Amino acid sequence: MLTETTLVADLRRHHLFSRLPEAALQEVCASANLKRLPAGASLFHQGDKAERFYFLFTGQVKLHRVVCDGQEKLVEVIRAGESFAEALLFTGAPNYPVSATALKASLVASLHGSHYRRMLEQHPSICLDILGTLSIRLHQRLNEIDTLTLANASHRVVRFLYQSQEDDSGVVTLDVPKRLIASKLGIQPETFSRILHRLIESGMISVQRRRIEILDSRGLAAYQD
Repeated sequence: MLTETTLVADLRRHHLFSRLPEAALQEVCASANLKRLPAGASLFHQGDKAERFYFLFTGQVKLHRVVCDGQEKLVEVIRAGESFAEALLFTGAPNYPVSATALKASLVASLHGSHYRRMLEQHPSICLDILGTLSIRLHQRLNEIDTLTLANASHRVVRFLYQSQEDDSGVVTLDVPKRLIASKLGIQPETFSRILHRLIESGMISVQRRRIEILDSRGLAAYQD
């Protein structure tokens, strides 16, 4: 059960709140709305008015949007301890550009954007930390764009495996369904599975359920389908 003490402690560890004075953080917590979402429940939809941003305490939430051909495109998977939709605080965008849906049963804090912006005006030094984090996210998006511009689907999967290693250990743990990974890579789920199977047959990787181990890093880097 999430207590007020736990709520404050979890927010305090996050960059958006870590440098807020205690009184300001308590004020944020007092104005937060907690939402429990069962798996599959929507938090907000693409095009909804963007007045609030969110912090995920437990569970998983996917951010996704419908593109011009009517297909759903995965943008990001939010995990416990992460925030989302906070960039809209600074862009002035009136509507959410994505939808948010719970992948697992989730507990989310809903925070009012204008209230938080007033706090930033009172404590401008915090803005430098936020800019640093937004810059990191920008670089992540650039890497994703680089991956999507690769014409060969196999190269996209190989790049994904390298980027998803746990501390360069050669181990990748898939904590979301393969169909969502395929969506993020811009390929069909069956294509993603087929490429993994080919890499297994080539001795490049081994797969045990959701655990993928890179067995031949040099060979994988040079892999041509």
